[in-house]
Amino acid sequence: MELKMYHAFWGMEGTLREKMERAAQHGYDGVEVGLPSQDDENEFNELREELGLGYIPQIYTHGNHEESFLAQVERAVKFRPQLINSHSGKDYWGEEEQDRFFANAVQVEKQFGVPIGHETHRGRTMFTPRSTARLLRTFPELRITADYSHFTCVCESLLHDQEEDMSIIMERTIHLHARIGFEQGPQVPHPAAPEYAYALERFEGWWETILHRRKMEGHHVTTMTPEFGPPGYMPRIPYTGQPVADLFEVNQWMAGRVRERFQNG
Repeated sequence: MELKMYHAFWGMEGTLREKMERAAQHGYDGVEVGLPSQDDENEFNELREELGLGYIPQIYTHGNHEESFLAQVERAVKFRPQLINSHSGKDYWGEEEQDRFFANAVQVEKQFGVPIGHETHRGRTMFTPRSTARLLRTFPELRITADYSHFTCVCESLLHDQEEDMSIIMERTIHLHARIGFEQGPQVPHPAAPEYAYALERFEGWWETILHRRKMEGHHVTTMTPEFGPPGYMPRIPYTGQPVADLFEVNQWMAGRVRERFQNG
């Protein structure tokens, strides 16, 4: 099974060309970012073709969530994406509203024929292992973008007491976000720091389980995006406001670690 690495644009500086070229120069298979503006769409497509980069669009439901989901998926498929990553729904929805949205989402995915991973994310419907697992049991067709750092933050734990729910969530994961969270936040200051080795080990255990399962199921490709966040999301030094690490270097370290451990798995 091939592990394809995608470069996150979140927090990255530079022009569109500079960001695209940086991804290609550092060996990424594609980029993960929101849908380009109408003004940037032609340049975005031309650069992808020139540099041989795949694309995972991020979409964000809002307002009338069912309508916005449909409209964004309809536009996203025109880019011939590897898959679509969706920030879906809201954390305060009741079960009836959740079920109505995801029943519709399953039909939209069938209509367009492009895999959609609903991201496990704070503020969204899938913000805890329990809420996510309930939806997966209700809708067997649903698939996940795994950003488990949100779970560890929300639950203030590394989820050793939620193994049953995590099991079904890992079974349904089709895309991975390689960010290390911990009990008090969605992002450790640096994943190489020895004081966070225990969290790195826990996350890599989850990823290994997912990759092994997908290989055994006969999948030819699994995608992964190192996606540490910029200053503000990344901790800052008090008074100076300086970030505690360089964002690009952190994501590069994570990408190198993942390639070394899992590329030939």
